[in-house]
Parts: sequence; structure tokens; C-alpha cells
Amino acid sequence: MGDLGQKRLFLLDMDGTIYLDDRLFPGVLPFLEALGEAGGRHLFLTNNSSRSTDDYVRRLESMGVPARREDFLTSVDALIAHLRGRPPYRRCYAFGTAGFRRQLAEAGIPVTDRREEDVDCLLIGFDTELTFRKLEDACILLNRGVDFIAANPDWVCPSWYGAVPDCGSVCEMLRRATGRRPQFIGKPEPAMALLALERRGMPAAAAVLVGDRWSTDIAAGANAGIDTAFVLSGEGTMADAAAGPPPTWIFDGIAALHRAWETARRQREEESAR
Repeated sequence: MGDLGQKRLFLLDMDGTIYLDDRLFPGVLPFLEALGEAGGRHLFLTNNSSRSTDDYVRRLESMGVPARREDFLTSVDALIAHLRGRPPYRRCYAFGTAGFRRQLAEAGIPVTDRREEDVDCLLIGFDTELTFRKLEDACILLNRGVDFIAANPDWVCPSWYGAVPDCGSVCEMLRRATGRRPQFIGKPEPAMALLALERRGMPAAAAVLVGDRWSTDIAAGANAGIDTAFVLSGEGTMADAAAGPPPTWIFDGIAALHRAWETARRQREEESAR
């Protein structure tokens, strides 16, 4: 097991980890303040591709959390990095929200929301503005043979009333209709976690990935060689933690993680003083 007291970078999932809907979980602000005072860093990671980075800045600020654009890494950021690392497409059909399309366009990705003849790739994200026309366009394009890339594989997005279908569920619906499966980019693939280390300039040994889903958050950390903290404040349960590669630590929530981190740091300081 890793040494929690030596961790200087906390990669924090958001939905179900630091908040649910518009309710910030207890202990989040004290933890971020203590982390900053100790010289640590954090980065908010999310598979939710329906919102832009600016949307997340405003959302956290509305909850009283100081936030800057550089504090966030979304599955759309990872998708953009992936697209920049391969030969360019002529035009990509962006199946998602207006914010999803805008973020791709601002990054220089040629996107459209129309079924144009030169479209050679279908990019799909969590679409809270879903219409039947988009589903029909996607089926026609997939049957035409265009590439198929998805920002995230999540089946559902948690909410106070339960959950709603996320990107993975819509991709499964399209698979049932066309037989086509997408290449997924977000967690549990390691790309987001590795990109986070690169952005913060820290090694994997200094980091811990914190999240409430074993299938995405914990698996992403394991795939990237990063220690993980599984929190039970969102969708995940103890049964999930036993289903695959175990997380490094398990906590009830961020407040419990904060207490454990402070205790581990004090123990390291006491040992160093001997």
C-alpha cells in the first residue's frame, strides 16, 4: 500500500466525490485549504462531457470553491489531446451538447452538427440535449463507416433522484442499432490520469486518484499506475471495491480522506524528527 502522507497531488473526480448535483459534500473546502497550505496540488477530473471547463468553474464557484480553468481536466480535454495526436479528420460530427461542440471547435477540431458528406468521424459525449435526429444521424454515419470515438463510457450520471443515461448507454443503443462500438477515451482508460500528471509536472508516485466509481475512477488509476482512494459518497459501494483490482484506500468521503492524510503526514514528520 502507498504512503498517503507523501501524496502531493490529488486527482479529484467531481460528481459523487466532491458534490452531488449542487450540494458540496462536507469537508471538501477544509481539505482543499489544508492541501494548499501544505504545498500540495489538486486537479479536478471528470468524465462528464456535457459541460465546458468554464461551466465547471462557474459551478464550483457557486458552491464556494475557488476555481480556475487550469484546475480542471475533462474527458473532452483528453479527447482533444487524442485527436491532436493522430492524422486530422476532414470533419467530425459532434454528437453532444452545445458546450461539447464549442470546446472542440475552440481547440481547432473541425466539427459540425449536420450530417455532411465530408464527415469521416463521429465524436460522442454525454448529451443532455439529446434528440432523435442526432440518433438517426449517428446511425446513418456509422453505417457509412465513419470512425466512432466516445468521450466517456459511463452508463449513468448520478443525480439526487437516482441516475440518468450517460454517454455509455447511448453508445450501447447505437451499437444495438448498427453493430458499431466506439473507441472510448475517458476513464477507465489511462489517458486522462497520465495527462493530469503531465499538466501538474509530478510523478505517479506523488499522486492519488480519488473517485466514487470503481469501474471508471479506480480502474483509471490502476491502468495509469497511480494509487487510488475509493470514496463511498456517490455511486460506488463496498461490493464494487471487491469486484476487481482493489483501491489503495477506501473512505466514507473526502472528510475521512482528509483526516487520514493529516494523520499520515504527522506520522511522517514525527519519524523524520527522530
